[in-house]
Amino acid sequence: MAVYQVLVVDDSAFMRKIVTDLIEADPEFKVAATASTGKEAIEKAVDLQPDVITMDVEMPEMNGLDALKSIMQKSSVPVIMLSGINEQGMKETIMALEAGAFDFIRKPSISHDQDIAQVGKALVERMRAAMNEIKRKADREESLKRTREIQEHLLRQSQRVQRDAPAQVHREPAQKRIDPVQPVSRPKNEPSEQPQSKVLQRNMPLADQKKERSEKKLEAAKSPDRIPNTREAKVPKPIKPLPTPKELRNAEPIRSAMEQTAASTSQPIPKAVTGTEGTFNKIVAIGCSTGGPRALKTLLEELPADLPAPVIIVQHMPPNFTRSLAQRLNTFSPLHVVEAEEGMVLKKGSAYIAPGGYHIVVSKAADGKYILKLTEQHPVNGHRPSVDTMFESLLPFTSLQRHLVLLTGMGSDGARMMKKLYEAGVTSTFAENEETCVVYGMPRSAVELQCVRHLLPLQEIAPKLVQAVK
Repeated sequence: MAVYQVLVVDDSAFMRKIVTDLIEADPEFKVAATASTGKEAIEKAVDLQPDVITMDVEMPEMNGLDALKSIMQKSSVPVIMLSGINEQGMKETIMALEAGAFDFIRKPSISHDQDIAQVGKALVERMRAAMNEIKRKADREESLKRTREIQEHLLRQSQRVQRDAPAQVHREPAQKRIDPVQPVSRPKNEPSEQPQSKVLQRNMPLADQKKERSEKKLEAAKSPDRIPNTREAKVPKPIKPLPTPKELRNAEPIRSAMEQTAASTSQPIPKAVTGTEGTFNKIVAIGCSTGGPRALKTLLEELPADLPAPVIIVQHMPPNFTRSLAQRLNTFSPLHVVEAEEGMVLKKGSAYIAPGGYHIVVSKAADGKYILKLTEQHPVNGHRPSVDTMFESLLPFTSLQRHLVLLTGMGSDGARMMKKLYEAGVTSTFAENEETCVVYGMPRSAVELQCVRHLLPLQEIAPKLVQAVK
């Protein structure tokens, strides 16, 4: 079994000891070294080249965020941030996730043994996920490399065959050999098939034959009943050019407009949904986990302020951190991004992030408006908030055009209900592809259930989503 080397970074000697013990409780991991400052962490990351790093967010001299940025410039080692729950620590943790940290956990409470055990379990789970993703990406690169090599080999083989093939010798078409006409011997009593005039003509001298033909042409030209020679009389008609592709395209709207006009005389034109169902008839629901904050930043930056739908987001995070995430995303996105609260009325052009520790569901108030409800029911798929719970709440609202998105994340949360909504005729389903996922877990589960219509790299999801919604 492979033993992964870990670098533990924390300014507290006591916390370095706790984290080291939590890590080495699992035989797959061994702490190779520790560091007490950001600068020391950068030096040891270069010298030791560990498999994974745990990084305290708040440290003297150089904090964890600055150390992370420096390390990310030199290597792609996965870094897991350890954060306190104070305002500054949470804010910097969100920024660290944007800067490339694999994931984060909150620091354990020293006074609660149970809390320390839970944090240890979460830390090892994230380190193992990081190692699995490194292996998966390496396997994928190897597979792509082999595919490229096979394609190049086949191309070279094809070129060699073409080069070695004998050149085609160009030959002039063979002239048809015409044998001299032999006189046909006929019985004396058999009548000749040729007219008498032809026979006489053949026996005439050549000059007399030409003179006779000229005289006949003159007589024919003077005759009023002459039938004109088709080859001489035919005047070529101008050829009408074929319509160009542009003309064909321009003709389509005209035909479409004519068809619509004809149809309008027999049936009414459908109207947009209005009235009791609020001021929108579309909704976007997004689920993500590990790597989600960075993915959400990329996605929400590209969604326009006039998006004609509200956006509901479930990001797996502990309490308090989701507020910092919402505040941070609000500075980047044209949408109005907030942490969801009980009873909030949904509005188009706004994004609502489920608060850590609460499930979020979409409901309909007595006045017909769509609102958000928060519940503390049991975790689903090990999570609260859960993407499946949020997706499931959209099932009854068949009059809404529902657009579902699954981004990077461990596990399979969201895939089961995406499948159910897909079978119920949901408008569109999106998933981030393997190429750009930090962890290709939740999207892969949905792909395996065959309920993803658009499997795209992260940077292509926003334009396609806007196109689908608008």
